Amino acid sequence: MLKISSAAFTDTKPHYNILDGLRGVAALMVLWFHIFEAYASSHIDQQINHGYLAVDFFFILSGFVIGYAYDDRWKTMPIKDFIKRRFIRLHPMVVIGAIIGAIMFYFQGCSVWDVSKVSVTMLLIATLMNACLIPATPGFEIRGVTEMFPLNGPSWSLFYEYIGNILYAFFIHKLSTKVLSIWVVLAGCGLAGFAIWGPYGDICAGFSLTGENILGGSLRLLFSFSAGLLLSRLFKPIFIKGVFWICSLSVVILLAVPRIGGSENLWMNGLYDTLCFAILFPLIVYLGASGKTTDKLTTRICKFLGDISYPLYMVHYPFIYLYYAWVKNEHLTFVQSLPGALAVVIGSIILAYLCLRLYDEPVRKFLTKHLLHTQK
Repeated sequence: MLKISSAAFTDTKPHYNILDGLRGVAALMVLWFHIFEAYASSHIDQQINHGYLAVDFFFILSGFVIGYAYDDRWKTMPIKDFIKRRFIRLHPMVVIGAIIGAIMFYFQGCSVWDVSKVSVTMLLIATLMNACLIPATPGFEIRGVTEMFPLNGPSWSLFYEYIGNILYAFFIHKLSTKVLSIWVVLAGCGLAGFAIWGPYGDICAGFSLTGENILGGSLRLLFSFSAGLLLSRLFKPIFIKGVFWICSLSVVILLAVPRIGGSENLWMNGLYDTLCFAILFPLIVYLGASGKTTDKLTTRICKFLGDISYPLYMVHYPFIYLYYAWVKNEHLTFVQSLPGALAVVIGSIILAYLCLRLYDEPVRKFLTKHLLHTQK
C-alpha cells in the first residue's frame, strides 16, 4: 500500500511518491549549494554551481502536482477553498523559518553585514514582514545585501509560489490546453532570452526587489509553474525500471555541473540553464511521475525525503548565514570547515524533521479543522 506523504490532505488524490523523493533530493542539493556560497566570490567560481536551478525544478513539480490535484475540481471547489488549502500547506513553515531566522540573526556577525546596528524594533518588523511574506525593499532590508527576506533568504521563492497559486486559481486553470501551451512557449522564450542574453548568464534571479531580479523571478515562475501544469494535462505514464535512482542521480548531476563558459561567454551558461529548465527538468518530472517504487526501502526513502523537503528548504538558511560568517571570519578553506559543513547539513535535516513532526503537521491539522469545514 502506498504511504501517503505528510504533504497530503486526507481527501487528496494518491501522491506521486517518487516526485516527493526527488523534491527531497533537490532540497538537499540546495543546502549544499548554499554551503558552497561561502567560498565563492560570485556564481562564476562557485562549486555545486547550478543549485539555484532547483527552484525551477520545484516550480515545475508544484505546477504538475497542483494541476493533477485540482484541475478537475473547479466545478465544485470555490477559489477561497483552494487558497485556504495552499495557505495551510505553505505558510506554517514560512512563519517558523522567519522566527528561526530572527533568533539566529544576532549570532551571524560578519564583515559582510553589521547586525550590531540593527535595533530590536527593526528586527521585530523584519520578522513580521518575513512571516507575512512582505518583501523588503533594497534600502530597507536589515542585512544590507538586497534580499527580499533577509532573515530567511529562500522565502523569496515562496513569495513567487503564492503568486503562481493565485494566478492559477483566478486565471490559468481556465485556459484551454492549447492556449496554455502557447503561454508556456512564450514564457519559455522570455526566460531563455533572460538566461542567454541577460545580465548574469544564468537565471539565478528573483531574491531581490531590483529590476533584473523581478523580471528573472517572474519569468522563472511563469514558465516553470505553467509548464508543470501543462505537463499534468498531457501526462501519459511510461514504465522505466529504477526511475527514482535514475532521476535522483540526474538531479544531482545537473545541479552540480560547474559553471560553463566563464565570465567571457556568459551565454554558454545561459544556454545550459535553458536546456535544464525547458527540457531536462520536465523530462525528469515526467519520468518520476510515471514510475512507482517497488521495494520497501525505496518507498521509505521517498517518503522521508518528501516529508522533510519543504521544512528543510525553509529552515536551513539561517544556519547558512552563521556558517558563512564563521568561514569568512576565520578565513577557512572548505577542508578546514568540513566538520562544520557536515554539522549544518545533519543539523538542518534533524531540525527539519523536528519542525515537521512537532510544528508543521500539528499546525496544519489545526488550520485544516478550523478553516476547511468540509474536512473530516
